[in-house]
Amino acid sequence: MTQYAVTDPTTGEVVEKFPTVDDAGLERAVAAAAAAHAGPLTDLGVPERAALLRRVAQLHRERREELADLIVREMGKVREGALGEVDFAADIIEYYADNADAIMADQPLSIQGDGTAVVRRSSLGPLLGIMPWNFPYYQVARFAAPNLLIGNSVLLKHAPQCPSSAAAIEGLHRDAGFPEGSYVNVYASEEQAATLIADPRVRGVSLTGSERAGAAVAEVAGRNLKKVVLELGGSDPFIVLSTDDLEATVRAAVDARLDNSGQSCNGAKRFLIADELHDAFLSRFTELMSEVVPTAPTEPDAVLGPLSSVQAAERLEAQVRRAVEQGATVATGGGRHGAYVEPTVLTGVTPAMDVYREELFGPVAVVHRIADEDEAVRVANATDFGLGSYLFTTDPAQAERVADRLEAGMVYVNLVLADSPELPFGGVKRSGIGRELGHLGADEFVNKKLIRRP
Repeated sequence: MTQYAVTDPTTGEVVEKFPTVDDAGLERAVAAAAAAHAGPLTDLGVPERAALLRRVAQLHRERREELADLIVREMGKVREGALGEVDFAADIIEYYADNADAIMADQPLSIQGDGTAVVRRSSLGPLLGIMPWNFPYYQVARFAAPNLLIGNSVLLKHAPQCPSSAAAIEGLHRDAGFPEGSYVNVYASEEQAATLIADPRVRGVSLTGSERAGAAVAEVAGRNLKKVVLELGGSDPFIVLSTDDLEATVRAAVDARLDNSGQSCNGAKRFLIADELHDAFLSRFTELMSEVVPTAPTEPDAVLGPLSSVQAAERLEAQVRRAVEQGATVATGGGRHGAYVEPTVLTGVTPAMDVYREELFGPVAVVHRIADEDEAVRVANATDFGLGSYLFTTDPAQAERVADRLEAGMVYVNLVLADSPELPFGGVKRSGIGRELGHLGADEFVNKKLIRRP
């Protein structure tokens, strides 16, 4: 049975199918990646690999329209968002090209006694990347670019619903001039992915996806003593303790919830509002959310498109229905039409309800009333997730205190949608292991070799 297929979420129509790789093809892919790392890729110097990355970024920009069209069709991303994602992927790749010397420079150590010591960074070997459907280009760029700079070859298993964009990304690297085998797209099954992880030629694996997938990958990697980076789910809090512009804060909240049609791991999902601001915030937040109408992703003014599939929309609808059955109130929304879900606001959610701890992967928000800073921190941390968080306050000292107490990999103070290539991305608890982006993202799959001289 064909596993990889493009299914238009707006219609449910299967547009194109791609065959899963057979075992012989899988072996050819691994052999090509191993051969590239053994010579052609690592024989290039850092400046040469950086130049090839810069060409990959340029090709993203030259082909941005057609690349955007592919993911609009594959997962229903609104077109302006798709164009923005292609541009951001290019920015990330350029960042690693532009900072290649600093990233790969020897790190001198201060030592006791005479002599010198440095840490020198070098490649490990072929790596497996298992990437998700919600950001088909951005997720690949932040994994592949730093590792190709380092000299690690890349095997890329993309989400089964993104086969056309997966092929396009491989084409970008080929057309940029990377040696054969440097970047290899594989339409692999989950069982074949486990085979790749266990293969001694593959030296590490990076996955962005669900907790279930992360646990499965980590189990196989652990048995085979492989390094892993995992970027998993999130239920990020949006905390408002004080503001001198409630309208701007509410609009930021809507943006943080509806980004990528609500399908962002680090999108704000739980809104923790100080008692004295709660009623005014909830009223305006509900009003603005209800004004956003799900529409075809190709519409020029589309803000909220379909979810990635009808099945994803059905899962979200079931979560909302269960929350209501357990006592929550729907302040606005709650409807579903095919893969389209109305912007929805839930109130009255308590720790006894499933939704209190769940990730809502779509345009559904939970609003909590909180008494003070301590309760805000307690509720924010009352989840197994720890990816990102958003904090709004006019008190700089309070911002420092709360940021220090939040169990999260990222804290954004008085701003949203501020990801950037130089900023490390990742979480704690069940949101994952390791970091991507920035210098830290380039330091995960490297041999940090000590060189000591008298």
